[in-house]
Amino acid sequence: MNIYKRELRAHIKSLAVWCAGMIFLVAAGMGKYSAGAAAGADSMNALMKDMPESLQNLFGVGVFNLSAALEFYAVTYLYIALLLGVHAVMLGSGIISKEERDKTSEFLLVKPVSRFSILTRKLIAAVTILLIFWLVTYAVSYGMISYYAKGADFSLGLFKLMASGGAIQLLFLSLGAFFAGVFKNPKKSTAAGTGVLLAMFLLSVIADIVAKADFLKYFSFFKYYDAKDILVRGYSPVYPLISVILFAALLYGTYYFYRRRDMKI
Repeated sequence: MNIYKRELRAHIKSLAVWCAGMIFLVAAGMGKYSAGAAAGADSMNALMKDMPESLQNLFGVGVFNLSAALEFYAVTYLYIALLLGVHAVMLGSGIISKEERDKTSEFLLVKPVSRFSILTRKLIAAVTILLIFWLVTYAVSYGMISYYAKGADFSLGLFKLMASGGAIQLLFLSLGAFFAGVFKNPKKSTAAGTGVLLAMFLLSVIADIVAKADFLKYFSFFKYYDAKDILVRGYSPVYPLISVILFAALLYGTYYFYRRRDMKI
């Protein structure tokens, strides 16, 4: 358990910074709801309808009722999911490869612990960190929405969104860990993980604004958990199934490559 505790201590400062960033993002997003609500219940919907059609599709105009606090929050959910994903992919890559980055691999590998055990403890620590970040995000989201919802019931809808956020975290954690298991160079693993994440984010945006590009949603984790589908249009169970398969495959690949490759000393 020393590896687990050591990883938690090593990431506590960076976790605090990420949590502060998430609190600011959620508060800033819901602050815009306050400004719109002050102008009238339908003013935000009318304003969004004046935007170009591509941007309307991106923000869910005609799908979300922007006068409702939860559905306004859902408009900003893509960016909350992006922050959750960036944190997860960088954590997955960094927690596996940081000894190679710091050139301290020999101090870890000489311990009477197998690589399987080392990797398992690191991943458990990473999931613990993700859980703390998720709980902070959930708490601040609940607090901000409840402040503006004025008694409207939003608990189930928010839970669905946050459960989706947790799934996105696990997918990107496994993606980052997979690249850290494959590449010796820590910079390459981090760059590959964040590069794939940004490509997926771009694909999710294109799938929203270009009608003929709807097929791109199958290549983006973000579209597996689209707030518009979750809250309004209806959610397909095929996405959780694909997620489980991909998560298992990436996790298997992480163990396979990490246990077999030469470590950078």
